[in-house]
Amino acid sequence: MINRPRRLRRTPAVRSLVREHRVRVDSLVQPLFVAARTADAGPISSMPGIERYTVEGAAAEAQVLHALGISSVLLFGIPEFKDAVATSNYDPNGVVQRAIAAIKTAVPEMVVIADLCNCEYTDHGHCGILTDRGEVDNDATVALLVRTALTYAQAGVDVIAPSDMMDGRVEALRSALDAHGYTDVIIMAYSAKYASAFYGPFREAAGSSPQFGDRRSYQMDPPNAREALREIALDIEEGADVVMVKPALPYLDIVRSARDTFEVPIAVYNVSGEYSMVVAAVERGWMERDRTVDELLVSFVRAGADIIITYFAKEFAQRHGGSS
Repeated sequence: MINRPRRLRRTPAVRSLVREHRVRVDSLVQPLFVAARTADAGPISSMPGIERYTVEGAAAEAQVLHALGISSVLLFGIPEFKDAVATSNYDPNGVVQRAIAAIKTAVPEMVVIADLCNCEYTDHGHCGILTDRGEVDNDATVALLVRTALTYAQAGVDVIAPSDMMDGRVEALRSALDAHGYTDVIIMAYSAKYASAFYGPFREAAGSSPQFGDRRSYQMDPPNAREALREIALDIEEGADVVMVKPALPYLDIVRSARDTFEVPIAVYNVSGEYSMVVAAVERGWMERDRTVDELLVSFVRAGADIIITYFAKEFAQRHGGSS
């Protein structure tokens, strides 16, 4: 007898029938950049097709996304001013706080996730409070994150996503949220966040480039894999409800290892550099956009991701409106 696996690939209908992995639109998260000043809203040159919104624009976009079947957005703020201690970040009337409230009013069913970090709000561009020697003070930064997280919770956020990579921040956040009655607020920890070259376009979008040095002393070293599992385990132990691997594409091995090791939901962040390199290749006629996006997103599901944060979420939903 001749084995003929090709029988299961003959037609689109047959291929769909036996497909092992599918990208669900409701598992996608669309990042939204929200600017405090109207002058800062508009297209992002290094991320064609992506833009910064005003608070009102973000709420309107959330309505469009929800109609397409996308149930979650991830917010990043571009404040009106910056200082050394990220004052704009914990302002109860800050840009993210106002965006949370506006989106929850416009689309109550939308899951609103707020990225929690300081790099967009500090004038030095680092993710926390600096010591006199110019190093990030872990514990002082954690205290600042807690202060900010409580204002996000007060504004009505569903999920807080600490992306700073400070030690002990998940436990501190969980304790503070619970103590203030925000026991239902989910923590989605950036648990394995690497010091990656793929963040470049985001730093233009969010205005978050470090003014000196880099973030290698607190973000993970790209060659390390076992360390990622230790970081994830620590965050789960401290109370993380969801853990994340960032970036996604260069770290699919980490996603697979995490899926094989842990039972909690796993998110991946298909970051700005991954987005922009696909768009650039498509613009040059080197790749076909729709097929490339579909193949990219299903690779994350195949590796074990439950949640995919991607700038391609809206266009995928526009084409599929269901699963692929």
